[in-house]
Amino acid sequence: MRQHLGIYLRGVAMGAADVVPGVSGGTIAFITGIYEKLLDSIKSFDLQALQFAAKFNIRALWGHINGTFLVALLAGIATSIISLAKLITYLMEHQAVPLWSFFCGLIVISTILVLKEIKKWDLLSGVALLFGTIAAYAITTLTPSTTPEAYWF
Repeated sequence: MRQHLGIYLRGVAMGAADVVPGVSGGTIAFITGIYEKLLDSIKSFDLQALQFAAKFNIRALWGHINGTFLVALLAGIATSIISLAKLITYLMEHQAVPLWSFFCGLIVISTILVLKEIKKWDLLSGVALLFGTIAAYAITTLTPSTTPEAYWF
């Protein structure tokens, strides 16, 4: 039960991040250590899962897709989006700097965690890091565009 509560609370944090434009719940999943498990669970919706569903083998399907993990996580995300949307919107309007500072800090932490995953630094790794940093900065300087409001789009 404690493990499911932990997954639920991670979902709550992911949902809170998803409410803020430009911030990803995936960053929270990465920081909290469930990113790989989440990706594996999403990838498990495959032909095997379809076969289990077609045979109404719910127990095998549930285990295959890691159903308990996904339900706990999605319940946390939904709870957060429903309950925190107004609070986050309020904070964006009235306390924008502390809110953005918090999420910027999460991005910095996730960057540090990714850098720690690199086991061996060499010239290629350094060049890739430099190029990625320059590309990320360049993206932030781009002029925002608008999307068409036509129905077909």
